[in-house]
Order: sequence, then structure tokens, then C-alpha cells
Amino acid sequence: MTLDDVYKTIDGPAQGIYKEKGSKFLAFAWPVQNEEAVKQHLSDLKTTYYDARHHCYAWQIGLDGTNHRASDDGEPSGTAGKPIHGQIRSTELTNILIVVVRYFGGTKLGTSGLIHAYKTAAAEAIGQANVVEKTVDNQVAIQFPYEAMNDVMRIIKEESPDIISQKFDLTCVMTLSIRQSKMAMLLSRLEKIDHLLIN
Repeated sequence: MTLDDVYKTIDGPAQGIYKEKGSKFLAFAWPVQNEEAVKQHLSDLKTTYYDARHHCYAWQIGLDGTNHRASDDGEPSGTAGKPIHGQIRSTELTNILIVVVRYFGGTKLGTSGLIHAYKTAAAEAIGQANVVEKTVDNQVAIQFPYEAMNDVMRIIKEESPDIISQKFDLTCVMTLSIRQSKMAMLLSRLEKIDHLLIN
């Protein structure tokens, strides 16, 4: 990835399925922002597919790739969680959880068969998902006297931050959101306005 403040994720849930020698591998992908969301999705799936033998998963959150986890959930070590996480990495996705629910079909697949099945199921779910590029955005709150309104609005027009909230009174208060790489420029321009406070 070239820019530090751009990342790829999915914009909604997706599902895939892979069948091998009677075993069924149901794959589910979700966009997630934190580990709480991960736990919630896992708990819901275990309730829905309570009769499945394995609920293997991998997730990754954040931009640097260090915050991730993979679980084999009873499958031989390295045959499930790792291949699922491998798919997340190879497609350069983050803020994503993929769970593969396995129903055993009576025939053992062996180590390489399992790795292939979990990898393929995860790839199926990603293939069904809508991959989107998002930016890492930062917020800033500013306070300024009403007389400075024109100066502030000109900067907003030129730098194009999103206006999250605004309240205009004798003192005006605004919360702005802009992608990380553009924040320094926005702040340096706002700081030149008299009597403007940045929180």
C-alpha cells in the first residue's frame, strides 16, 4: 500500500461455501473495527451453527498488520486459522473477520486437504464481498468568533474536510474530519486565523 492513510476492507457481510469429500466449509466475512465486534460475530455464529464441529477464524484490525489473530478451533495446528489469515494478507485487507464453519463429512482430508479447504472457503467469502478503499480520518474541533466565519469557510471549501457538527452563535464551534495525510495542512491554515482555538 502506498499511502499510510489508505486501507482496503469490505463494506458489509459476505458468505462463501466450499465442499470437499462430504465436508462443508461455510465461510463468513464481516468488516470489524475492534475485538468486541469479533467476539460478538463469533458468539452469534456458534449459536446459529451450534452443531458444527469447528468454527475456525482469522481477523486483522488496524493499518500496520500487527493486530491479528488466527484460530484452528480443534483442527490440526496451522491447517485452518493460518490459511484463512493468509487470504486476508494476500488480498491486503484489514478491519476484517473471516470465520469458516466446518461440518465434517466423514472422510478425513489430511493436512494439505484441510489447508486447501480453509484457504478456498475464505477466498470464496472475500470473492463475494465488496472490497472498498477507505481513508484513516482524524477529527479536530475548532472555536472561533463569528467575525472569522468567512476565513474559516474559505479554508473548509479549499481543503474539503467533512463537517461532523457545527454550532453558530457568538462563538462558533465546529468539528471537522479529514484524512490523516491532509490534517497538517488544514491545521496550519486554521492556526493563522485570529482568535481561533483548536481543541
